[in-house]
Amino acid sequence: MRRTSACWAEGGSLPRRETALDALEVALGYRFARPELLERALTHSSRSYEDGDDSRGNERLEFLGDAVLGLVVSELLMEQQPAADEGALSRLRADLVNAGALAERALALGLDAELRLGRGEEQSGGRAKARLLSGALEAVLGALYLDGGLPPVRALVLREFGASLRAAPAGMADAKTQLQELLQARGLGVPVYATTASRGPAHAREFEVEVQTGDKVVGTGSGRTKRQAEQEAAREALAKIASAAS
Repeated sequence: MRRTSACWAEGGSLPRRETALDALEVALGYRFARPELLERALTHSSRSYEDGDDSRGNERLEFLGDAVLGLVVSELLMEQQPAADEGALSRLRADLVNAGALAERALALGLDAELRLGRGEEQSGGRAKARLLSGALEAVLGALYLDGGLPPVRALVLREFGASLRAAPAGMADAKTQLQELLQARGLGVPVYATTASRGPAHAREFEVEVQTGDKVVGTGSGRTKRQAEQEAAREALAKIASAAS
């Protein structure tokens, strides 16, 4: 039976883009009983504001999806890394679900093409912004959970992150520790982290951090927590150091 061309979503009605969303459901490996949830997950707050919709777009679904993703990744890490302690599991989870990794998977799934953005975000290249892409993927996971519970979320996360979950070395030092050890070994002292910006609502705050050695900025990063942003900055610094040495 053909779906109707308009569906109700939390906060109002949204048009059903059947062909595009049907193709996206194939990529997700899941057929929504309530396709309006998927439509809402792809609607950025900039678009909902322009449409006169006070629901704030996909922010609520993003909030839910962030929690569901953390739960599922934690469960899968415990399965895949039985020897890892709590600290190692926490570091691995932060590495696996940082904004950059989520944005990469969002692009692979084709979410960028289906985002509903306001004119300002569209013109400023919103479809390529890691913050918007990672948020959209989390919102889609939230929509999956509301529509089908944990099984479809777990299936998608396992498919998209399974290789990383299995390959992650349980004893790996986190990026901040690696950077500190490397700089101290070179007599460059302890790296200093500074938060340079924060944006977004309280439940979806995005932090930007830079890491310095002496008076030189050696890396920058962003994340949903200061710890994640610091890890991103440390990873960038390590990559630059490795590139300079090669």
